[in-house]
Amino acid sequence: MGVLVQTNFGGVLTINGAPVGRELGQYYLKEAVEEHSADGSIIIVVATDAPLDHRNLYRLAKRAMLGLARTGSPSTNGSGDYVIAFSTAPENRIRPGQRERTMKTLDNQAMSPLFEAVVEATEEAIYNSLFRATTMRGRDGHVVKALPLERTLEILRRYGALRSR
Repeated sequence: MGVLVQTNFGGVLTINGAPVGRELGQYYLKEAVEEHSADGSIIIVVATDAPLDHRNLYRLAKRAMLGLARTGSPSTNGSGDYVIAFSTAPENRIRPGQRERTMKTLDNQAMSPLFEAVVEATEEAIYNSLFRATTMRGRDGHVVKALPLERTLEILRRYGALRSR
């Protein structure tokens, strides 16, 4: 299971249960969130080598949104959130000149571990994206600041949200 994200979403950042966004006091669209109308978007790409048909890929994609929710995003009315999921299972690849094929797919009973994996992988991909982001300056001088890493780690420690090594 692999997940890639493009993060530009609203909400109040939560990491491992710690209210990082509230503690920082400068979260994305703070005024709008306080009025319950934060917007933004996220693109989530889910790849798996599990042999899944279109129906179970759709179900897997829906579960990726649970990983997004864990990070504090409410997926509000104006959000442009979407997920695409695909399988790279070699046994189901279409080969040139192949007239007939038999697909191998996992049944529904085998999906729960994959659902758990996609939720966790999505949440982790979002955190990785935020921790690696840099401050950006856009059109008309608009600035989006990177997550302040030291302050974030301090908050996570205070809330017991970091595991010690």
